[in-house]
Amino acid sequence: MGWAVLVGVPWFSVSRVLCSAPRGWGTDRVGFPGLATGFPTQCAGVDATKREYRTFTRVNLLASTGNPIRVRLLPMAKTLGVADPIKAFFTFVGETALIGWDAGKRIWAHPREIGETVGQMSFIGVNSIPIVALTTFFSGSVLALYSTQLLVRYGTGSLAGAAIGLAVTREIAPVLSGIMVAARCGSAMAAQIGTMAVTEQIDALRALNVHPTNYLVIPRCIAGVTMLPILCLIGVYAGIAGGALVSVSGGIPYGAFMISLRQFVEPWDILGGLIKSLAFGLITALVACQQGLRTQGGAVGVGRSTTNTVVISMVLIYIANYFLAAILYTGR
Repeated sequence: MGWAVLVGVPWFSVSRVLCSAPRGWGTDRVGFPGLATGFPTQCAGVDATKREYRTFTRVNLLASTGNPIRVRLLPMAKTLGVADPIKAFFTFVGETALIGWDAGKRIWAHPREIGETVGQMSFIGVNSIPIVALTTFFSGSVLALYSTQLLVRYGTGSLAGAAIGLAVTREIAPVLSGIMVAARCGSAMAAQIGTMAVTEQIDALRALNVHPTNYLVIPRCIAGVTMLPILCLIGVYAGIAGGALVSVSGGIPYGAFMISLRQFVEPWDILGGLIKSLAFGLITALVACQQGLRTQGGAVGVGRSTTNTVVISMVLIYIANYFLAAILYTGR
């Protein structure tokens, strides 16, 4: 009988809350359902026809405090976890747009952080040359390894240079250079700015009359926009060199490879890849700055911002790549 009282009374209180509330759960301040905390809740004056903030009283099974807590009765979309990703998406879009707009307005404003800009250009551009050249070289080699066998089988081995050249200039070089910079530099930029945010160094910059956009955002955006096309061009040369090496070793004459390359690859193919890489550099810089500036929660928050920067940048690069390819190369 005693166990029935101990178990039945709390669940009776819970059932009253669920029956009187609309189609949502009562949640506490941190977003966890009231039942998950082990504390049943009692509702005071709930209007079942409206979904508004209502006053709940939390009853502790060990020691009742009776403190009123403001709780929201969430709609079904919130209960199913749909509203949070939508809110996070629009928050990200809004913050990134505001950061980009502010950087565009302040790009010519004084003081101009020339030293910081040059340092970021060296970090993004010069230090990324080996990894971009290496990845594009072997990507072109693998592409040639597959395409050469197929083309030779059907008697069109002389077109290997055209196939590899178009693939490298339009897709492999710009996309791989953007991905490598997002993985290597975007994560580092987000970690640096995030560490400054959680240690209040950004507030110190404002106290010293240094605007964070001028010191942190603009140098990284300029470095990303200017260095990614250069890295893309290096990737073009490395990818074609790797493809030519494998093609020649597969039995295709070097002269035939170069003739088809010059015949089918036009200057616009290379220029389109450079335009793509410019957009990828801007995407990586803006995402890294946005994630870094909104970092909270100490070391855990810094790690989360770093991970989000890499993931979001890569996804946006692939999405932007499709639309840019459709705009730049459709009908050519």
